[in-house]
Amino acid sequence: MQSTMSRWVMGAVLLGAALAVNVFAAEKARVKALKVTVLSTMLADGDELGEWGFAALVEVDGRKILFDTGAKTDVVLKNLQTLKRDVDDVPDVILSHWHWDHIGGFMKLRQDVMARKPTALARTHVADGFFDSRSGTPPGVELNQMIRTKTDYEQTGGTFVVHTQPVELYPGVWLTGPVPRQHPERNWSGNVKVKTAAGLREDIIADDMALVVDTEQGLVVVTGCAHAGVINIIEHARTFVRPARVHALVGGIHLFRASETTLAWTAGKLREFGVEHLIGAHCTGIETVYGFRRDVGLDRAHCVVGAVGQVFELGKGIDARTIAK
Repeated sequence: MQSTMSRWVMGAVLLGAALAVNVFAAEKARVKALKVTVLSTMLADGDELGEWGFAALVEVDGRKILFDTGAKTDVVLKNLQTLKRDVDDVPDVILSHWHWDHIGGFMKLRQDVMARKPTALARTHVADGFFDSRSGTPPGVELNQMIRTKTDYEQTGGTFVVHTQPVELYPGVWLTGPVPRQHPERNWSGNVKVKTAAGLREDIIADDMALVVDTEQGLVVVTGCAHAGVINIIEHARTFVRPARVHALVGGIHLFRASETTLAWTAGKLREFGVEHLIGAHCTGIETVYGFRRDVGLDRAHCVVGAVGQVFELGKGIDARTIAK
């Protein structure tokens, strides 16, 4: 009995030590270097092209990730060339949701790069529900282009990874997976239906997914449209990464049609989260960004309308380029 008890105590000690090591490792899994470059949005200067869409190149601790691919087939590719960047050494693509303005350049980019580097853009991450059938008016017309694109991509050797929950893609680099809708942040049209086992239902874009990077300065959140609600996204991220302040928020937040009441509530929550840098691109809305600058308490160096070629870099802040300064 005493021997059994001793073994039990020793096992508990070892387990406790292992847990302590895991906690310590988790504490150390913070990103040291991060750079986010906007590749697609409406505003552009120089030789870059603007469009109704979003894409960004995320460089994090020596790794590269392509977040969304814009709307038109060739805009991101052309902007990469103009900015003298490429995606030849980018293995991972994240598609924030199924909408056309985030997936338009997907196959063109893969086809362009695969002859030079077959492993480039060969692994694509999406959230559960991404490939669900959608229809609008008239009913019966398939709206989700990614259903047929899936086969084309896989024939090139590409692989889709579908996430049902949060996952740490690399140390300190997280995907939210589908986001719980704790707050009623309704920011989608309501005109599209999704096919479910119970029949057609309103598409609330349950596959909306964001990227969250954990840094010593706080969380950096990258969104495509934030159809799940930017506050829902941040609160969700703080439950599985850590309850840190938001050092930067970059991407589309789909508030261009929001009421003054919604905007005031959102700004108040962002202020509570301690947002320090904000690039409001794509569907955020220009007036929305100006309102956030005022209500979140940021200046024009820390809160800007998103523009192609714009950069957020850890330790340096926002390079807004010319048109958005």
